[in-house]
Amino acid sequence: MIRVVVADDHPIVRSGIVALLQDADDVQVVGQASDGAAAVSVTLAERPDVVLMDLRMPLLDGAAATAEILGVDPGVRVLILTTYESDDQILAAIEAGATGYLLKAAPESEILAGVRATARGETALAPSAAAALVRRATGSVPTGPSLTPRELDVLRLVAQGNSNPAIGRALFLSETTVKTHLGHVFEKLGVNDRTRAVTRAMELGLLR
Repeated sequence: MIRVVVADDHPIVRSGIVALLQDADDVQVVGQASDGAAAVSVTLAERPDVVLMDLRMPLLDGAAATAEILGVDPGVRVLILTTYESDDQILAAIEAGATGYLLKAAPESEILAGVRATARGETALAPSAAAALVRRATGSVPTGPSLTPRELDVLRLVAQGNSNPAIGRALFLSETTVKTHLGHVFEKLGVNDRTRAVTRAMELGLLR
């Protein structure tokens, strides 16, 4: 059995991950944590094979919690499972000693395969994480689509949680024009929803 601790500060997300793992015949969830400090405590108490670690958590972020855990027990393997995938976050987690880095949006089969690979001591990396490591190794700068200043204005307001009417009022645009700008943003970034547009723009360094 692969003994796993799940660390995520969102209860619904955490329970979903736990349910996924508990459905697998070869995985046993031995602990849960809702913040980075608790992740360290639970892991050092249970000594699991794998810790599924979110990146953004209260008290300690995932990278710091990973570093603390591995500083005490280098035998524990940490698999980052997160929504975020900027180069800085990926590299901080890997440099802290994480064995792998997957996205919560990955198919369930991929997450389970990542847990099993991590337990075997193999590296499980989302394509974006692998690309970030290549960029670090080669010193290359990521290239991607460019957005117009107005498209960036609209996307920044989307990232702040504003609705289309609110964005229109803030930028003195009609709601139809806002939708047109968003359509162009989606097309350029290769996405089909607002959330993914924001996260993709952050990955590319277009939003900070």
